[in-house]
Amino acid sequence: MKNMFKKIAALSLAALTMAGALAGCGGTAAQDATASQPGQPLAGKEMYTIGLTQFAEHPSLDNCREGFIEGLAEEGFVEGENVTFEYKNSQTDPSISQQIATQFVSSKVDMIGAVATPAAQAAFNAAQTAGIPVVYVAVSDPVGAQLVGEDGKSGKAVTGVSDLIPAEKQLELIRSFLPDAKKIGILYSTSEANSKAQLQLYKDAAAQYGFEIVESGISTTADVALAADALAAKVDCFTNLTDNTVVSALPTLLDKAGKAGIPVFGSEVEQVKNGCLASEGIDYVALGKQAGKMAARVLNGEDITKMPYETVTEYSADVNTTTLAQLGLAMPEGVAKSATLHE
Repeated sequence: MKNMFKKIAALSLAALTMAGALAGCGGTAAQDATASQPGQPLAGKEMYTIGLTQFAEHPSLDNCREGFIEGLAEEGFVEGENVTFEYKNSQTDPSISQQIATQFVSSKVDMIGAVATPAAQAAFNAAQTAGIPVVYVAVSDPVGAQLVGEDGKSGKAVTGVSDLIPAEKQLELIRSFLPDAKKIGILYSTSEANSKAQLQLYKDAAAQYGFEIVESGISTTADVALAADALAAKVDCFTNLTDNTVVSALPTLLDKAGKAGIPVFGSEVEQVKNGCLASEGIDYVALGKQAGKMAARVLNGEDITKMPYETVTEYSADVNTTTLAQLGLAMPEGVAKSATLHE
């Protein structure tokens, strides 16, 4: 995985333009935050207000948000007792993410919790000059998103948890189900810097598992149907990134793949529960809890500017047995021993 992180760091240079566009305000996140001050001590208040900004509405990110709230509660910051949450969803529109972040800053929330990369970038830009700390969750590539430098350090009032996908583990899983497959289709949003970083991970690792990655970029959820139809004719299966635009249209992708008789592999458990064949991925509730506990440390007075972002180290295999039967595939022996099964 160390080699993968080095590759992501190199990729970040190519992602600067896109990340800056998502962040808004005409410049990069790092440039816009040059006037920022270290996070102000927050400990000792009787009631805190946390603005929660979420980029898209789908089970993966919903789980992140709920986990974030649970993680805070486990550390003593309970909704209705000593914390109030203001929740807003930008429905995959980066410009709305910027508006939400600006509104939170104007209302002087104590902290912003940001779910997914575009929401985190917008919050970072809006909040830093106001001294409001930002704790993010589900940012696949904090370096490429310019939330931290290439050395992994920020020095600013922002930290959180990365949901970097285990591309090699996923490729190994796909090979176990499809021993003769050659081509894997990946749909990705061209406006999500995190998706470009993840796509590169797959492209770098595919050859060692005997695969070729065939990708198709989309702009909105409305593009998924046509792109999936075109790609399904060229590949043996699909695998999802933690791409918010694509995952928001998961039913469409599953329908198109089903008609073509090929499986879709998910990037986390909720996608498997909703019809993907299998995944070697992340528990997004646990991911959110991890970020929530980091947020609690900030509320307790820890200096956020000295808190490096964290990554997920444990992954879980999940299989949808109904989808397995519909596709007429056999359960690999190795997977059966370790996977959680869903109907």
